[in-house]
Amino acid sequence: MAARFLVSSSPRFDRQAAKLHKRQGERFTAAFRAVIEMLEIDPSNTKGQYTKRIRKLSGIPLGQGQYRARQGRYRFRYDLFDREVRLVFCGLRREDTYK
Repeated sequence: MAARFLVSSSPRFDRQAAKLHKRQGERFTAAFRAVIEMLEIDPSNTKGQYTKRIRKLSGIPLGQGQYRARQGRYRFRYDLFDREVRLVFCGLRREDTYK
């Protein structure tokens, strides 16, 4: 079995996640758990099993979320450093998710 990736979060992500959890409750928690499991296994989608859920964004500098993962209405942006995934943003799709 391949080694898992370490998933961590930025302070900005933690604040956004707390707000979403407060407003959305268990829906957000379930989506967040599913994304964490996905990112621990294959955050860059090299195996192609998350083709519609993980995407590398073009023109985004390191530190601003070069990858996007989607889970239902939720969007998560993250950067990939060797074997570490650093979550930098989360939001609902209907909001200004990519700004």
